[in-house]
Amino acid sequence: MMADVVLYEKREGGIAVVTLNRPEKRNAVNPELAAALEAAVKRSEADADIRVVILTSSNDKVFCAGADLAAVSEGRGALISTADGGFAGFVAARRRKPWIAAVRGAAVAGGCELCLACDMIVAADDCRFGLPEVKRGLMAAAGGLSRLPRAIPRHVALEMIATGDPIDAARAYALGLINRMVAPDQVLEEALSLARQIAVNAPLAVQESVTLAREAAYLDEAEADCATNAAMARLRQTEDFREGPRAFVEKRPAVWTGR
Repeated sequence: MMADVVLYEKREGGIAVVTLNRPEKRNAVNPELAAALEAAVKRSEADADIRVVILTSSNDKVFCAGADLAAVSEGRGALISTADGGFAGFVAARRRKPWIAAVRGAAVAGGCELCLACDMIVAADDCRFGLPEVKRGLMAAAGGLSRLPRAIPRHVALEMIATGDPIDAARAYALGLINRMVAPDQVLEEALSLARQIAVNAPLAVQESVTLAREAAYLDEAEADCATNAAMARLRQTEDFREGPRAFVEKRPAVWTGR
């Protein structure tokens, strides 16, 4: 099942590439894709060799079209969310490792929400991002309504949510929604380049830092300080915490063990 609708490829340098693979259905999320994407998340989390994950698409016109309405009409709509991962087995998944969305084509509705659930976005210069649910009497209930106003200026986010109209890649880049904008045929390579920049760093330090940064928007200052102190206490107990300063003093590259 996983090999059919979600491809998982382990690359050199601690990088995994996860590919949504229902191109004939514009990668619409059905129960099988949701279960397979959840399995990919758990696989990457369990593999100590993986430091960064890229989420991409086998369809160069559409990153993901959102929920598969055929599955919904068949009464299987509840299964496009999983108990551990939420919509698509992903948007609510507990992940410590950073994920990069590598986007070509349209990322709208649930596809946009998948991007918003990632930590960084590399996108083609002809992409579009949007939450058109209100045009169909629906809501962007898979995290879009909460994450978009934190990713871009609030008034712009509210306009996108209330009108349902998308923005193009150039505006998304200007607003800070996407990290890097490149030609369509360069998207995956640019995402891999970004992943390599992350993967050379101490993996546990990256994981603690990214996890805390994700939570920071929900914490007040005192809570954030407490969470930071707890994370530092955990990090101090690791071999990598000692290796970093030692390598700096010895003027050599650090050898990270992830322990």
